[in-house]
Amino acid sequence: MTSGIRLEDGGRAEGRPRLETSRPSTGRWPERRGWFAVEYDPVRIGSIDGTDTTPHDKALVRAQRARFDPARDPQIQGDPYATLFVARLHFDTTAETLTSFFATYGPVRRLRLVRDKTTQKSKGYAFVEFERERDFERAYQHAHRQVIDGATILVDFERSRVMEGWKPRRLGGGLGGRKESGQLRFGGRERPFKPPLAQ
Repeated sequence: MTSGIRLEDGGRAEGRPRLETSRPSTGRWPERRGWFAVEYDPVRIGSIDGTDTTPHDKALVRAQRARFDPARDPQIQGDPYATLFVARLHFDTTAETLTSFFATYGPVRRLRLVRDKTTQKSKGYAFVEFERERDFERAYQHAHRQVIDGATILVDFERSRVMEGWKPRRLGGGLGGRKESGQLRFGGRERPFKPPLAQ
């Protein structure tokens, strides 16, 4: 890890889209405002401006200590540059409903609705892999904040294989969150970094 958050401009890198921008762009990956982390540092992600150097909650300490290797998870497969992360799903939403919804953007290669291993109930998020990157990009831009089964969904790219140092929420990391939880994470699509108050 570097001493700060590394930020990159939008566009293509080695034939692939750079999935995050340092400032809002009107190009390939438009965002409204703020800055977006390219590498994951749990402590910095935990602060609204990306400048913290000490953890302020136990989950951030847990995320710092955690080891996460997506290559060891047999459920994680496919092209990370054509895979969307879809969250805030209604718990009754089915894989068929999601496939039908995302097929409007292009052919879906694979969809995994994440379920509890014991109860087999939905955990409220899924991963959708498209056959073509252009369909992935279109879904990324247009499916965010759409309503499926009465729930307004969050659509982002899969971070586990494209963001260096990524730690999922279950290990104290992740992005976003609700204010009431006291564990907000910044630097993502829903909660981008904001300029420091004191400069």
